[in-house]
Amino acid sequence: MQRPMIYTVHYRLKNKVGEVVDTSEGGEPLQFLEGSDNVIEGIQKAVKGRSPGDCLEVTVPPALAYGEHNPELVRKLPRSAFEGVENLQVGMKFQTNTGDEAQVVQVVGIDGNLIRVDANHPLAGFTLYFDLEIISAREATDDEVAAGAPLTPAS
Repeated sequence: MQRPMIYTVHYRLKNKVGEVVDTSEGGEPLQFLEGSDNVIEGIQKAVKGRSPGDCLEVTVPPALAYGEHNPELVRKLPRSAFEGVENLQVGMKFQTNTGDEAQVVQVVGIDGNLIRVDANHPLAGFTLYFDLEIISAREATDDEVAAGAPLTPAS
């Protein structure tokens, strides 16, 4: 069985009209263990088998990114659920601890005493457009495979 790879990648995320909305340029490149769940599947598939120096333009559909927008994750809550929050505004994010795991919700609407929140990832439902440059690709160490992540800083 082939050992998983550690990829180090510079990226530029663009919207559908080509404007850059996020980039690693000027900062740390993205580094990840192949098969880990901390990088979207579309990027992992795009870099698999590639070599340092390769540059790619990648279109990632929602199914290989953050999934489709799920209307069931949009809820209306009473303003009393935000007790102690001064000046509640659209765009604010909160972490909830209900259910089995913590969840981040964003306020997407305020209608009097009803607050509409969305627990979808902000990029759910969107096709993502990436420019990728592979900086390095190497086999993961046993310790990295066990940890599920790179153990050395990005190069």
